[in-house]
Amino acid sequence: MDSSTNPLLDPNGLPAFSAIRPEHIEPAIDSLIAEQRVALDRIAAADAVRDFDHVLLAQERLDQVLSRAWSPVSHLHSVADSEALRKAHGAAEEKLTDHGIEVGQNRDLYAAVQAVADRSDFADLPVAARAAVEHALRDFRLSGVALEEPARSRFREIGVELSKLTTEFSNAVLDASEAWRKHITDERDLAGIPASGRAVLREYAREESLDGYLVTLKQPSVQAVLTYAENRDLREAVYYAYQTRASDQGPDKGKFDNSERIEKIVALRHEAAQLLGFANAAEESLATKMATSPDIVLAFLHDLAARAKPVAKKELEELRRFASDELKLDNLEPWDVGFASERLRQQRYALDEEQIKPYFPASGAIDGLFAVVERLYGVRFAARDDVDTWHKDVRYYDVMNADGSIFAGAYLDLYARSGKRGGAWMDTCESRFRDGEHFQLPIVFLTCNFPPPTDGAPALLTHDDLLTLFHEFGHGLHHMLTEVDIPSVGGIDGVEWDAVELPSQFMENFAWDREALRLFAKHYETGEPLPDDLYQRMLDARHFHAGLFLVRQLEFALFDFRLHLEYDPAQGARPLDVLEQVRHEVAVMHPPAWQRFPHAFTHIFAGGYSAGYYSYLWAEVLSADAFEPFEQAGVLDRATGQRFREEILAVGATRPALVSFKAFRGREPQPDALLKSYGLVV
Repeated sequence: MDSSTNPLLDPNGLPAFSAIRPEHIEPAIDSLIAEQRVALDRIAAADAVRDFDHVLLAQERLDQVLSRAWSPVSHLHSVADSEALRKAHGAAEEKLTDHGIEVGQNRDLYAAVQAVADRSDFADLPVAARAAVEHALRDFRLSGVALEEPARSRFREIGVELSKLTTEFSNAVLDASEAWRKHITDERDLAGIPASGRAVLREYAREESLDGYLVTLKQPSVQAVLTYAENRDLREAVYYAYQTRASDQGPDKGKFDNSERIEKIVALRHEAAQLLGFANAAEESLATKMATSPDIVLAFLHDLAARAKPVAKKELEELRRFASDELKLDNLEPWDVGFASERLRQQRYALDEEQIKPYFPASGAIDGLFAVVERLYGVRFAARDDVDTWHKDVRYYDVMNADGSIFAGAYLDLYARSGKRGGAWMDTCESRFRDGEHFQLPIVFLTCNFPPPTDGAPALLTHDDLLTLFHEFGHGLHHMLTEVDIPSVGGIDGVEWDAVELPSQFMENFAWDREALRLFAKHYETGEPLPDDLYQRMLDARHFHAGLFLVRQLEFALFDFRLHLEYDPAQGARPLDVLEQVRHEVAVMHPPAWQRFPHAFTHIFAGGYSAGYYSYLWAEVLSADAFEPFEQAGVLDRATGQRFREEILAVGATRPALVSFKAFRGREPQPDALLKSYGLVV
């Protein structure tokens, strides 16, 4: 088997997405794992050379070959799912997980890496090489290299089972989201939903060969209904279906239920952590983060809650009065909050998202994003039409230096569709890697779920959509602008998880800046720039319900951390009990008893944020503080951008994130920066 019969084994060029078939996946992974085992045995042999090039660089080379085959498969599973692909992906993922733990527990290989660290000339290695060695030794320990039987085998079993469970969790959420829909033929039932929102619902109906409109659980549909629909019954129906996905409640109760998976996932994480000598999964999680103890994380979150909750209570009281007086809603329910909030925002600031959206056509937003990045970092983006993609709407861009040399690449997949999981994310296609004469470019996948173009009109973004676009591109820049040639410590790889959101949240600031918006915020029909009075109203409303938003984020973060910190095998995970305790502390509005938010919380049960969701708020402190020098120097100041690129984006994980932050800022981060960014302190 070779690249002529299996595109996943082709070592050249970008992935051939249109040629990849489910039947290619397992044979390719089986072949590459077998080859890697043989090569690792040679590296770990007692008579092998024990220096950086023969041990660490050789492993990096092997990992990149395997990653090159798996990355497009993993991505397709997220953006173009099918039953056959899902089955092949799941089988291969289990094999990769088992192999990864096998490698992590290879004591001969660990001894080879330790021998490199023990060499007398270790201190003379470049900083990136030393960091790669130190990270590798840490990761060996976290993979159970020191465990004896039967703990050693049990740890490996747990890893494989967790891989299977987390994939099943994500699949259940996607299936539950795809399963529910409501066909509407009478446009009066959609009163209040703007024309752009109705166009999306009409397009969903057309895709299913239906007349009228189709309300689904895709994010654009949920947002349109819960924010604008005057039909309270429709709002409740959508909220009920969305907030009970993949659970024992709701219209499809029990069909995609993640309840048992949650119990098993948390239990297995706890057992694995204890096998490694940690008290719980939360402590294990912090082994690769900036925060050094659970007490530090909890103190951070409790302090924020104490400051934000009074503000949130006041905001909710105002909203209830408004809903009662103006909307005749005496009992404000959760499915009313988005609708009432939007009406209050319109009244208070004379601001309607439908006024804003014409100034943010998706194509213009992309051009503007590129213009901002060029001003800050001196890099340019050029679209290519000769790249094989997984959908006709996907675009690929070369990323170039000022001299025209290509140093990175990016795929952009912006619109919601069937078979694509919800949310927005950045993922790695390839990492920067210099191996002798061979140089591999860093390439990223940037994925969103914006409303697609409809009825001949372009896709128009809300300002929240724009913030999402800038956020995900910040992750992409972190990976693409790296100057580290070793993949395991370059780009986003190896960066502490509670610092990895710094570049992404930092980029959101530019979607608020007037100078940046002047580059691209123009009406898609008239070319008129975003009017000053409209921009001022947007700015005035920036912190609208900031308290309510913050306590919601704190609820997510505390639930996640406490779930993993306090797990007791004798009691089980108790997710709903833990959530209720957290809500008692931080929430100002409690949802109905049937709400099942945890059952679709893919960030922590199927993503990389277990015992780490607090990272969003932690990194927001860093990002808010890091933006201040730009405000002082002129937001699009090239010199400040160059310093940020050199001290934050370029260095990857070659040094601790705090060291990088201090190198840029000249001091440690100030905790009040986050509250200032929310307008909660003067």
